[in-house]
Formats: sequence, structure tokens, C-alpha cells
Amino acid sequence: MKPIFKLPFEYIATAINSRPFIVAGTVFALLLIAVYGATMITMEEESENYLNKDNPVGILLDHYSTGFSSDFIIIIVEGEDVTEPGVVEYLSLLEEDLEDEKYVESVSGLPDILRLANSGILPQNKVEVENALETYDKSALETILPSKTMTFVFIELKSETPYEANENLAKTVNNIITMSHPPAGVSVEASGNPIYNYEVDENISEDMGNLIVLALFLMVIAMCLFFSHVRYRLLPVLIVFCGLIFTFGFMGLAGIRISSIVIAAFPVLIGIGIDYAIQFHSRFDEEIKNAPMKEAVFTTITCSGPSILLAMVATGLGFIALIIMAPIPMVADFGIICLVGLVCCYISGMIIIPTFAVIAGYRPKKEKKVRSGSSTGIGSNISYNNFLGKIASKTAKNPIPVLLVLLMLSVAGIQYDDRVIIDTDEDSMVNPDLPAKISFDKITNVIGSTYTIIAYIKTDSVKDPDTLKWIDGFGDYVLSKHDDLNEVTSITTYLKEYNNGVLPSNSEEIEAVWNKIPADTREKFVSGDTESIIEFSMDDMSIPQAQRLIEDMRTDLDWYSMHPGMNAEFTGDLVMFSELISQIKDTKNPMTYLGIIFIFIFLLAVYRKFSAVSPVVPIIMIIGWNGLIMYSMGFTYSFLTATLSVMTIGIASEYTILIMERYQEEKDAGRGTLESIRTAIQKIGTAITISGMTTVFGFSALILSTSPIIKNFGTVTVLTVGFSLIGAIIVMPAVISIIELIRVKWVSEETKSLLLS
Repeated sequence: MKPIFKLPFEYIATAINSRPFIVAGTVFALLLIAVYGATMITMEEESENYLNKDNPVGILLDHYSTGFSSDFIIIIVEGEDVTEPGVVEYLSLLEEDLEDEKYVESVSGLPDILRLANSGILPQNKVEVENALETYDKSALETILPSKTMTFVFIELKSETPYEANENLAKTVNNIITMSHPPAGVSVEASGNPIYNYEVDENISEDMGNLIVLALFLMVIAMCLFFSHVRYRLLPVLIVFCGLIFTFGFMGLAGIRISSIVIAAFPVLIGIGIDYAIQFHSRFDEEIKNAPMKEAVFTTITCSGPSILLAMVATGLGFIALIIMAPIPMVADFGIICLVGLVCCYISGMIIIPTFAVIAGYRPKKEKKVRSGSSTGIGSNISYNNFLGKIASKTAKNPIPVLLVLLMLSVAGIQYDDRVIIDTDEDSMVNPDLPAKISFDKITNVIGSTYTIIAYIKTDSVKDPDTLKWIDGFGDYVLSKHDDLNEVTSITTYLKEYNNGVLPSNSEEIEAVWNKIPADTREKFVSGDTESIIEFSMDDMSIPQAQRLIEDMRTDLDWYSMHPGMNAEFTGDLVMFSELISQIKDTKNPMTYLGIIFIFIFLLAVYRKFSAVSPVVPIIMIIGWNGLIMYSMGFTYSFLTATLSVMTIGIASEYTILIMERYQEEKDAGRGTLESIRTAIQKIGTAITISGMTTVFGFSALILSTSPIIKNFGTVTVLTVGFSLIGAIIVMPAVISIIELIRVKWVSEETKSLLLS
């Protein structure tokens, strides 16, 4: 199809030809602005990434986190005997230093227990320490002193502590530990969510830099291997680098934060964006061989600009479907960054390459003749072109057997796709060798799982005797039913503790006992007069197991009737992660369908004939192959791999559209169907192979990520690119052949009918 609107492209070409230095200066100024914008990028709070505040589950979790939840920094102290008086004295001084820090609500540890058990005085010798420990409640003691070789110091943070304070808190606590000079043989390290989040953010930032550098390095290798027939073969790498800077700048200026998922967008952009640069560079190199500089610039921009724009739009439609149907905010941000990055890479390639060529006085390489009369360089490799031509011819002559075999594999993949496990476990996103992860696992192994399921209760009055009776009864009922739960804690736990183990039965008794409970203890389970929570502690389990447990507990909640004026729902991180499984399951297929519909409508609108939708057939097949390979190789669907079908639509549509365009061009030149198919594959198959291989090199950087979720995403995406090449080079010729057979037969029958009438 010939582009309808070329006027903007003509203006750009004219500007570059007449004022190349002004254009170059403008690009440089925009790059400086983008660099400034990039300095404004910040890390995203992980809960904000998972939390969709338009979702009832997200709204409730946000409310719970604000009103009840508080974070802890946990100091792990290990030694031969941490109950030695010298170690206890050290811990007491350490607690005093920590209590003075901003955002710290309270600090509790072994010295506090010993004071409580020793009339408020810190024991001064080993005998006093042992006597104090003997008199203290054993179950409570195990939380802080699990053994004589390990103890914990718990630093409770204020509920209003912002996520941005994690970095300062982590640095401050580590500095205090370093300056505290622990006794000989005693090791001290900080852990807990703030420390964990800070180190994860640092790891993500480092990983992002490494992945981008690695992807660009792999691009350099790809250009040297596959793009040697042009001058300035590394120019596309520079174009992609500029596109990344513009994308970073947009993120900073638009306030889009970096997260563990968004980071994966950049190698994706390198992989896809390099294709646009290659297309513009190749076209210009082709034109400059046969035309003066200004004419080559004009032809490159006005001809390649619109056609590559169509391919970019087709790719972008997949990301738009992703943004619309994203199960969580971070996936939507991933789609936005990919979409913005595509535009930045496209514009960078279209403007910078011709501008550079004019300023540098670009001259094409002289072709060296070889035995067959061809020139060197993969772009003119006649043997490979002939190989592709033979495949295309055989496929086009026998389209039905080829499509049946490939279609059967695709159908099998679609069936098995529903059996692929959905994994939303946060551990799958974190480098297992990260020190903070190791420390966090150490705490979990000692004191058990840190996960809890929270029952949030909204009522007319928390102090109402019937309300308290329901809270106490429901907690005991659920705990007795589920072996995976090991403890239940609520305000009634402390009402009974401060009332000789009996729940107060009337308002007067409740009020009297209520005032005995320390305010900071009450505030952990009650907010105002109308809100309360029940905290269920549980064994460590997978997210799917937790999902089943939560569903059973919801059934219990429905059965255990509440009196009028009460409402209860479950919330907490585990509820959020289990909800995400349902969201991924509910949005994965609709997201794919929406992307296919977008491509379908786009192709009909651009080409205005039904046969133009032929690229949709290989796209659907590739989606099925993806499902088959994921199931057979044991991959799981995560937040990222759940976007694989949409990524497939974006990548495969470009390749298949390019094949279709070239086929139509050959057909318009008067060639027959089979010859047009063979010629199209021969002329563009090598170029697509180069693009595909460079894209594979870009995505391969993801495989070396320290994050398991990004590593798996890189692996399956590399396979998807390979499938996309198969779809373009093998499936498309068969589809075109069948469509042409149907069209010829239909036209012939229609012609006969007209003649007979």
C-alpha cells in the first residue's frame, strides 16, 4: 500500500537537507533535556507496583497499611553465647542509639526482657541473666531469643514512615551497627522489610545498568556480524542509545518510577528499536548508491518513514492492549515505557541517520565481487536468499500440509497453555544471592513465616460485647479448622490476657480492662471506635496454597454469621498476591484477544481488503507455540511472561506485515502468485533474519539478569522471536498461497455467475 500522507515526512527531509546543523543542534539540546529528566527517576515502592487502588482488594490493603500496618527493621545478633553480660550490655547501648533515630517508634530486644524479669534492672552477671530468663514466659522469649547463639532486636517504625525513607534508614542503621563495635566473636546484621526493599532497589538499579550495557554490547557484536556491508555499521547502536536516553528522560519528567518489571522494558526496546535503525540505515545505504545525497535523504525519509511507521504502529497496538488490560500497575508501566521507547527509537532513527549522513558526507562501501557475482555482506548473500526462496516455493506449493502440521502444534499449545502455573511469589523477582534475601530467609527459618492473613472488621462499635465475642469466636473457629494456621491474635487476645484469661462480658468490664492494655498494643489491632483486625499467623507456603487457604477462610467467614452493623473482609500481602493470580488468569487471554482485534482492525483500515489480515494467522499460531514451549519446558506465568502473547503480537506483526507488503509490491509488478511469494521472501527474508537476530541479541541480555523473573522472561522472549521468524518465512507464504487460491476460485465463480446471468 502506498502511504497517503507524506507531507510531514517531506518537511523533515527538506529540513535535514537544508539545515542539517540546526537539526543536529536541536537533537543534541533535546538529548540534554532528556539527560536532566533521567536524573529525576526514582524507585517505585513494590506494594504500589502490585496494588491497583481502583480494585476493592487494593483499596482495602491500602487502608489497612495506613491504619494498622507498621514495618520492622530486625537486627540479627549471633555469637557463641549472646546471653553473656558483655553482649547484653552492648545490646542495651545499641538499642539506645537506635531509639533516637527519626521514624523509629520503639526498639525491643533481649535487654528489655531481662529488665522486665529483674525488677527493671539490667542483670550484671551470668547468674542474674540465667535467673531472669528462667522466670520469663518461654513462648514469648523464643521470639527474641530463639537460642543461646542468636537473638533479635526489633525496631518498630512509625506508621507514617514513607517508602522513600528506606534508603536513609538502611544506611543509618548499618552505620550505627558499624560504629557500635560489637564484642569479639559477635556478628551483627540488619534485616527486615526496609533493609530488604533498599537492597532490592539497589540491586535493580545495578541490574538495569548492567543489562542495558550488556544489551548494547551484544548489539555491537550483532552489527559486526550481520551488518558489515554498510558504512558506519555501529550507527544503529548509537540510535538505540539515543532512543533510550529520550525514554529515560520521558520517565523522569513524567514521574514514572523504576520497578523490577519496568527494568525489563529497556532490553526489549534495544531489541525492537534496533530494527528501526537498521531499516533506515539500510534504505539510505541503498539509495545513496544510486542517487545524490539530498535525493537519497528525501527518498529514505518519505518512503521508509511511512512504511516503518505502519510497522511501529502495529507493534505499538500490542503494547496498548497490554496497558489497557494490565493486571497490575507495574505491567501497565512496562507497556507505557515500551510504547514510548518505540516512538523514541523510531524518531531517532528517522532523523539522526540522515542528518549524520549529510554532515559526515556519507559514502557507501564499494562492493567486492565474488565468484557468483554477488557482493560481500550478509545483506547480499545469494546462497541464503536462494535457500529462503526454495523454502517459500515449497511451502507455497504445499500450503495445506504445512499449515495443518503447524496448526496442530498451535492448537496443542493453546490447550496446554491453561496448565501453565501462574506464579506471583515475590521471591521469583529477587536475586536469591542478595544479602538482604539471605538475611530475611534466616529470620524466617528461625521464627517461622512472616506472612499473615488479616481479617479486617468494620463495625458500629469495637467495644460492643457482641462484636468482641464474634472476633474472639471467629478467630478460634478458623484456627481450629486450618492446620496451616498456627496462631491468631486480636484485641480480644489482650482483653483476656489482662482479665485473667477471660473475655469481659459487659461494657463496664470491657472499659475497665481496655484501659489496662498499653495504647501502642491496642493501636496495632484497633483504629478509632469502628475498625479492628484479626491477625492469623501461618506456616510458610506457596502462593497457590495460600490462595486455596484464603478461599476456604472466606467460606468460613460467609458461614460464621455477623450481627447487624458488622462487616469483615480478608486483606494483607498474601491476599494481594493470591488475588494477582486471579487477575493474571482473568486478563491474560482477554489481553491477547484485544491485541489481535487491534491488529485486525488496523490492517483492514490501512489496506482496505480482507486478504490483508493474513498476518493475523501466523500471529495466532505463534501464540499457541509459546504456550506449548512454556508448558514443555516448565516455565511459569509471572507478571512479565503473562504479557508474552501481547509481545508476540507486537514482534510478529512487524515481520509478517513486511512480508505481505513486499509480496504485494511484487504482485503489482506483474508477477504470478508463486513467483511473487518466492521473490518477496528472497528479497526481504534476509533483512528480516538480520533484524530477528539482532533482536535476539538484545533480548539475550535479559537471560543474564540476576532476577529470576526477568531471566525467564528473556528466555521465552528469545524463543518468541525465533517463532516470529518461522511465522514470517514459513507460515506467511502458505497463508498467502491459500488466500490467493480462495480469492481466484471465488472471483472465478462470481465471474461465471455474472456471465450466465
